[in-house]
Amino acid sequence: MIKILKYGEVANKDIFARVNPTAKVEGIVAEIIENVKANGDKALLEYTERFDGAALTSLAVSEEEIEEAFASVEPKFIEVLEKAAKNIRKFHEKQRRNSFIINDEDGIVVGQKIIPVDRAGLYVPGGTAAYPSTVLMDSIPAKVAGVREVVMVTPPQKNGKVNPVILAAAKIAGIDKIFKLGGAQAIAALAYGSESVPAVDKIVGPGNAFVAEAKKQVFGKVSIDMIAGPSEILIVADDKTDPRHTAADMLSQAEHDRNASAVLVTDSEDFAKKVQAELEVQIPLLPRAEIARASIEDGGKIIVAPTLEAAIEIANEIAPEHFELLLDNPFDYLDKIRHAGSVFMGRNCPEALGDYLAGPNHTLPTSGTAKFSSPLSVDDFVKKTQYTYYTREALARVADDVAFFAHKEGLDAHARSATIRFDEE
Repeated sequence: MIKILKYGEVANKDIFARVNPTAKVEGIVAEIIENVKANGDKALLEYTERFDGAALTSLAVSEEEIEEAFASVEPKFIEVLEKAAKNIRKFHEKQRRNSFIINDEDGIVVGQKIIPVDRAGLYVPGGTAAYPSTVLMDSIPAKVAGVREVVMVTPPQKNGKVNPVILAAAKIAGIDKIFKLGGAQAIAALAYGSESVPAVDKIVGPGNAFVAEAKKQVFGKVSIDMIAGPSEILIVADDKTDPRHTAADMLSQAEHDRNASAVLVTDSEDFAKKVQAELEVQIPLLPRAEIARASIEDGGKIIVAPTLEAAIEIANEIAPEHFELLLDNPFDYLDKIRHAGSVFMGRNCPEALGDYLAGPNHTLPTSGTAKFSSPLSVDDFVKKTQYTYYTREALARVADDVAFFAHKEGLDAHARSATIRFDEE
């Protein structure tokens, strides 16, 4: 049964505690990366047979495989995927940044260019669950940003094929190349390239502990989106909320993973007890009841706060991945929320809406990193280059200032580079 904690009556370390799963995989991952760097496709094929049980002769997914998969997916799901893609594209198109130029002083031009990365890599899990939503959420922002080539890797099934819904989503998203690769070896291939797989500039997408560790180890060679931890939901609700809805929303994250975190913060102890009881009703009804039970009992909690304002402050300290405001007047509180990956407003906005259809990205900061990081966006797939132009006359006006500043830092060559142009004068 989920625990109920009264804020102010229990230690803050219990209020703000998080499940912190640890997997000692650094050495294994480092070995895999070195093998892929040294042996390329040979290592990738061997790992795919060992870890995925698929004996392949080629890593690439062919056009014929994509078309066959697309045709096999029920038309209704294709329709829903296209609707989701449209919403995701519409939202992310608003994130486009513009280059700028400043030339309001004679002889001086400064500016900034926004440039997409050349090639982005997308990791899509394909183990116990397939996530076509991740395909859309992680590739469409790259396409909107103007990335020339998006490369997707996803583990094959034992028959050597990729789950059809993954390929259908990839076709709708316009992904350029797809490879049958999973685990740390897939991340290594994206970072360093192989005979088949092109090296990319940015790697995005969720994965297991091996994938997360591999992303950590290749960071610096390539850019990555984030190191994703277990999924989280935090709900702030009052006693007008239906406890059935609240329990269902908590379980929408608890069913992901034993380490997932579902937290309710409320100003009503009576409501807390009703949700506690409702969770016991709903958990046995779930196909993934064992996972949900472990998540709710190990990482779940209900916090009773003195006021809704205090509940918001508790939420800010936790900085959740998903934040639901199950209140009649959610916009009254929006400006008070400082730390959250994505906020779901009101009583009719379950987090699942954001997972699949609404349009805002579902690749979000976890483990409290919402205090300093953001959801995946178009910004993740662009870089900025700045430029400066001065005429001789403009440089003459400031050369002594540049030299003065440089001398203060003890860098005489810096100073000389500004003044040498005027020695003859």
